[in-house]
Amino acid sequence: MTSERHNTGYNVYKGLQQPLVFKSFKGRYIYWAMGSVLGGFLSAVILTVAVNFLAGFVALLAVSFAGLLYTNSRQKKGLHAKTRSAGVYIIPNRLNRRR
Repeated sequence: MTSERHNTGYNVYKGLQQPLVFKSFKGRYIYWAMGSVLGGFLSAVILTVAVNFLAGFVALLAVSFAGLLYTNSRQKKGLHAKTRSAGVYIIPNRLNRRR
């Protein structure tokens, strides 16, 4: 009895190693953008109840756009914002093994 096996292939998604992108925000910055928009809504609700509708609307626009601009500027620095030092550091060995 010989049974013939058929290899049924699986479709492989080619973009698995790419960061998630939504409306030009990539990776963790999607959460930063979402947090700034939600912060804008929260400040709008608080100011609408405390002051009036116009103050809440202005707060919504100001907090949301400021947060989105900050997130966009941080994203342009790179996904892993690291400091880039141009110099070479020489660390002297202060441990004397002959003691």
